[in-house]
Amino acid sequence: MSAATTRSGTPRTPRATRIPDRLCAEAVDLAREAAEEAAAPGIVGAHVDVVAEGDRVVTHYFESKEPGYRGWRWAVTVTRASRAKNITLDETVLLPGSDALLAPEWVPWSERLRPGDMGPGDLLPTEEDDLRLEPGYTGEDAPPPNSALSEELTEHLDVEDAEIVTRVPSRTTIAAVAEDLGMRRARVLSRYGLHLAADRWDEAFGPRTPMAQAAPATCESCAFLVPLAGSLKQGFGVCANEFAPADGRVVSLAYGCGGHSEAAIMPTPPRPAPPVLDSMATDAFPLRPAKDSGSTTDPDDSSEDLGHS
Repeated sequence: MSAATTRSGTPRTPRATRIPDRLCAEAVDLAREAAEEAAAPGIVGAHVDVVAEGDRVVTHYFESKEPGYRGWRWAVTVTRASRAKNITLDETVLLPGSDALLAPEWVPWSERLRPGDMGPGDLLPTEEDDLRLEPGYTGEDAPPPNSALSEELTEHLDVEDAEIVTRVPSRTTIAAVAEDLGMRRARVLSRYGLHLAADRWDEAFGPRTPMAQAAPATCESCAFLVPLAGSLKQGFGVCANEFAPADGRVVSLAYGCGGHSEAAIMPTPPRPAPPVLDSMATDAFPLRPAKDSGSTTDPDDSSEDLGHS
């Protein structure tokens, strides 16, 4: 006989069409007392629903008046034994309803972290298969998943998130040689990690920024540019101009600002002083003297023309 049939051979009623047990369904007061005992006073509201969970197993739902739990319901499950009249309390729990206000989906801390979130004493261990990193040696030593920590930082370490790695290389390994040379790096940036860093820096201080568009020249010809080491020096450097907007930041060689070391202020052309005598204006001179000046007489219109040519 399969699990879908009862002892009498009749198939079980599907859950969607189950009829709640009468005695369990009538135990509303018992369910309310259990909900009020689990919740704070005045939090349990009206009885909203009753659902049959199985044979002689019923869940009563009560409205929740808890602030911040809009749409949640108190669920109290009761049951009774076969041919018994005593109702037994099964469990009491606060469950979200269809319109409940739920918290956002949980995201691991490594994915929630954003630039600027780390503070003094915080630790950010990297994964062993971090795509941004690659082994710093070309020999047989496999780098550990995390870097060795100083004694001052071990007390800030959360054992659930990271693990202290004790690394003492032997004198015959490539790691020991690198230790003597002062490299002290088990892993270095991979090409993928370099590209990620270059994209961030180019977006913040690159040629497409408004500051660079209005600059007189690029950082490539600026004396305040401190070049980087490695392959990144071909495209980036550090700004050392204290008055520049990117002081102490990694900038693209195609970036620029008004603080360029070779920027020159063109002198203003001199303006001549206004003349004491106005030599540009015209003066009006009369063709004949005034009649009342006494120097001439009125011409005689009746005099005969002398005929001079």
